[in-house]
Amino acid sequence: MTTPQPTGQAPGSYNDAFRSRSAESEFADPCEIARQQSMKCLDRNNYNKAKCTDFFQAYRDCKQTWLTQRREDRRAGKDVA
Repeated sequence: MTTPQPTGQAPGSYNDAFRSRSAESEFADPCEIARQQSMKCLDRNNYNKAKCTDFFQAYRDCKQTWLTQRREDRRAGKDVA
């Protein structure tokens, strides 16, 4: 059996994620796919964090990119949400 690898997918437009969120939740996460992959990895490996470091790093990278993008947009006066 092959071990799945993290996609390393960059976050999508966070503005689109915020605008398209449902009314039930006030939160939107463009890194949702990376988060889900991290949790699935933990489930598959009996919560052995050492086996999922690549997935955790992919999520951290995605989140950092997203937060940097938001910060730059705020400084430029763009509509954030």
